[in-house]
Amino acid sequence: MDALLNFFNLIDSFLGSAAWFPYVLLGTGAFFTIYLKFPQIRYFKHACKVVTGKLDKKGDPGDTTHFQSLTTALSGTVGTGNISGVALAIFLGGPAALFWMWATAFFGMTTKFVEVTLSHKYREKTPDGTMAGGPMYYMEKRLNMKWLAVAFAVATVISSFGTGNLPQSNGIATTMEASFGFAPSIVGGVLAILLGLVILGGIHRIAAVTSKIVPVMAVIYIIGAFAVIFANIENVGPAFASIIGDAFTGSAAAGGFLGATFAYAFNRGVNRGLFSNEAGQGSAPIAHAAAKTKEPVSEGMVSILEPFIDTIIICTLTGLVILSSGVWNQKHQNEFDRSDMLYVTGTYDQGSEEDSVNVYKYLNDISGSTVAPYNGEISVVNGVAVSGGYTLINARSFAEDVSYHAGSLDDNFSGTLTIEEGAIKRDNIVVQGKSLIHSATLTTKAFTKGFFGDWGQYIVSIGLLLFAFSTAIAWSYYGDRAMTYLFGPASVMPYRVVYVAGFFWAAVSDTTLVWALSAVAIVVMTLPNLFGILMLRKEMKTSVAEYWNKVNK
Repeated sequence: MDALLNFFNLIDSFLGSAAWFPYVLLGTGAFFTIYLKFPQIRYFKHACKVVTGKLDKKGDPGDTTHFQSLTTALSGTVGTGNISGVALAIFLGGPAALFWMWATAFFGMTTKFVEVTLSHKYREKTPDGTMAGGPMYYMEKRLNMKWLAVAFAVATVISSFGTGNLPQSNGIATTMEASFGFAPSIVGGVLAILLGLVILGGIHRIAAVTSKIVPVMAVIYIIGAFAVIFANIENVGPAFASIIGDAFTGSAAAGGFLGATFAYAFNRGVNRGLFSNEAGQGSAPIAHAAAKTKEPVSEGMVSILEPFIDTIIICTLTGLVILSSGVWNQKHQNEFDRSDMLYVTGTYDQGSEEDSVNVYKYLNDISGSTVAPYNGEISVVNGVAVSGGYTLINARSFAEDVSYHAGSLDDNFSGTLTIEEGAIKRDNIVVQGKSLIHSATLTTKAFTKGFFGDWGQYIVSIGLLLFAFSTAIAWSYYGDRAMTYLFGPASVMPYRVVYVAGFFWAAVSDTTLVWALSAVAIVVMTLPNLFGILMLRKEMKTSVAEYWNKVNK
């Protein structure tokens, strides 16, 4: 298992986590923004008119309305990325990371416009009477690259589990257990049944459910966010100043946060931006292909609204909650995850600027650091380490008030712990103390700093439940359209059954390997899609011109 995990991480280091990937993603969006003369600005008002149904024509082919296609696609993008992803980006790259999430969204609005238009144009009606579309159809029918289309479809099926299913289920179960004490098996069982009832009904039921869930979950989350922002209104101005001011310099050290370089903030912001709004990934075009219209460009315009709603509105609210509340650079008592812990050789003190800079360089892969992983033993007496020669870094911060426990927090550990390459080798040791926190835990903590007090954490719990569940619904549709392309309509029902079973399994299992596989699959979806839409750039420009000729007649 560890070998397979390391293999996927190695591949990802050359793809999605590589330095060149953000430039390809942003570069494609920037190219089309200039090539099509800023459609995300010029066509925004028209997109709002289309999504309200004012331009609908009775009898147009398709399965869903423009609004239902938008909410289905939004339910796939508005998920854990809006709650956990923003917090992770700020944790890693500081406030500057949010700026690059905005940039990804701004250019992503154009990328979505292009990929949805082209995918809708080459959609087809399947033998069961439903519409099927997505990048795999234009790759085969227009580019004559069947092999590329198959690779994209296979990656979509993998991503449906790795992005939309297993991590969402695991996140819901973990949050429900932490907030309400519900057993993960019960949560997984109940939600798997509900998921099955929705997706077994096909696109019509999926669209009906998501068109109701998405507005409700957005309203609940926005109310909770403003409760924190208004309670800390004096910090909103400085928060914006740091987001914009640090964008091209990186974020300086503040509190427990040791700082981040421009390159690190840029990479993490773009990476999390893609995870949040999926612009360029090729997933949303699958949902939009079901829309009732004869005009592919009009549906492309509807998709312009997705990154705006998902990232520029919802992710910004999350970012402002985290930054204005001040919790992002404060150390909090928490139970340390093994993946966040690193023992380094030597005794370092955060109060020393020299030590902080040394560790900062190490964590940000900057040359000149003398920090090295610790190898040796630690003696612990009644939960407290009594030996020295090392420093524990947890969640990219100096850990404080560290205690060790055997199996549970009620049982203080005494004995010797072996550390190899900076990691504890004993499995049943629970470590807790004070450090920075990240992901959903950070967002949850921030939501308690508003008018609702500790009740704010339940808004995050409910929001995560609705966001993640709706994401699972949308991605089931992406996966079944990919299965339809690969193996025909007969393969859809077996896929849905496995999808529901996976949702239950993930609630009680470790999904680390799936996350790693998904990171690779997402890039295998994104790169061919970006290549394809660039190849069809002239056709896109012509299609837009023809559309406006019809509209203006």
